[in-house]
Amino acid sequence: MLLLKLFFSFIQVGLFSVGGGYAAIPLIQEQIVNIHALLTMEEFSDLITVAEMTPGPISINSATFVGMRIAGVGGVLLCTIGCIIPSFCICLILAYFYYKYRTVSGVQVVLGAMRPAVVALIASAGSSILMLGLFQAELSEIILRDVRFVELGIFAVALFLLRKYKMNAITIILGSGVVGTLAYVLMGAV
Repeated sequence: MLLLKLFFSFIQVGLFSVGGGYAAIPLIQEQIVNIHALLTMEEFSDLITVAEMTPGPISINSATFVGMRIAGVGGVLLCTIGCIIPSFCICLILAYFYYKYRTVSGVQVVLGAMRPAVVALIASAGSSILMLGLFQAELSEIILRDVRFVELGIFAVALFLLRKYKMNAITIILGSGVVGTLAYVLMGAV
């Protein structure tokens, strides 16, 4: 029963995550954390962090890690296949119609109208992870006095370096990991 629940949850994720992997994160969160309560928000955030760092599409990596965490190898197979099947079928169908009707102006209008929804999905995922990192709570549950200053400082410096100096994201991720580890080791030693 659990494997079927995972499979159908990731079919829904694959079917409705328009805009790529980051748009899938809030959908995975809704299915796995909110609806079925198979993971806590903190466990989900940890899995998403690992999925972002590993090579490949984040939605498939997330499906793989969630499946492994919840149901082992069977979960990996069903979650990953469930995530891929809708996209594969939709891409085949859309490719056929796009090549047939790509010169029609209405097609370009529809594609342009989908962009704001994709931005909103990505912003939702980003804000959930940011609030969890800075406050250990979801957006509706934050308390300003519970801010985690080490994470806030690392976030601010990383954002500054990305925006101002256009530094390589991998360098910033690795540097943030080193700084965060050192900060917590030194705070633990004090």
